[in-house]
Amino acid sequence: MDAPLPGGGVDAQKLPEASDIAGLEPIQKIRRRWPTILGAVLSVLMIAAVGRELFDTGLAGLSRVIPKSVGFWVFFLLAYLIPPTFDWFIFRKLWRIPLSGMVALHKKRISNETLIGYSGEAYFYAWARQRTKMVAAPFGAVKDVMIMSAMAGHAVTLTMLAVALPLGIELLEPDDQQTVLLAAGAVVIMTLPFIIFSRRVFSLPVPTLWWVFGMQASRIISGSVMLAFAWYFALPEVSVGMWLILVAGRLLVSRLPFLPQKETVFAAFAILMIGRGDAISELLAFTAALSLLLHALLIGCFSLFSILRKEK
Repeated sequence: MDAPLPGGGVDAQKLPEASDIAGLEPIQKIRRRWPTILGAVLSVLMIAAVGRELFDTGLAGLSRVIPKSVGFWVFFLLAYLIPPTFDWFIFRKLWRIPLSGMVALHKKRISNETLIGYSGEAYFYAWARQRTKMVAAPFGAVKDVMIMSAMAGHAVTLTMLAVALPLGIELLEPDDQQTVLLAAGAVVIMTLPFIIFSRRVFSLPVPTLWWVFGMQASRIISGSVMLAFAWYFALPEVSVGMWLILVAGRLLVSRLPFLPQKETVFAAFAILMIGRGDAISELLAFTAALSLLLHALLIGCFSLFSILRKEK
């Protein structure tokens, strides 16, 4: 113990210099604040990306004929809300997150769709790190849920491919047939390492992983069905069964690797199946633009709410 001086103090030579302490404080603050900084940066990038997409091609899509059926709007909104809602149920079970966590999950979804793949997971991980009292070790759970989402998507894609390919392979050119088969093989190859090395890859217990897998598969299937019904109410002269086939094809196209211009390929496939080129292209363009518009409205509402909360 340092010997006290007559005046009750401690020898100054025993204390670290004030300049050394001042030099350490910013580093410690940065270490504590990096989740906040990362979340803010990704939020700004989300706003920029949504704005660019909306003003680039989104507004052109919104200029198409607006569906008048109430059913289209109901089922489209359900399809839009399903991904973050299922994520909330998953992380509610894992972390007991409050309903306010839906904001972070919506931002995760918007980031993944407007920036680069899995940038939303980085944002959500940063959000969880800021709430260490609620989430003790967020990295393992975010990683496992992300991997199970990909595996569920691959499983649903391969299942639909096994059902659809025998029925529609004659509609494809020989080169396209080879591309689809190679892509399906690549999906299987990408899934195998997670199965073989599952004990080293995953952090959550096996029963929890199976539950997450089921929730992710249900999310993909239910979202696709809601979108099919939305399209049916927009163009009711096309049967629900045909729309379900088309939305399954959309899911296949979006999941298969090595396939450039996926939206163009799906549009061509839809026109080939239904035959109404202008109506199909207008509906697909309007749907994509409407999603961007909802992204922009949500980002604007979240930003305004955050500003008002800080002022209070």
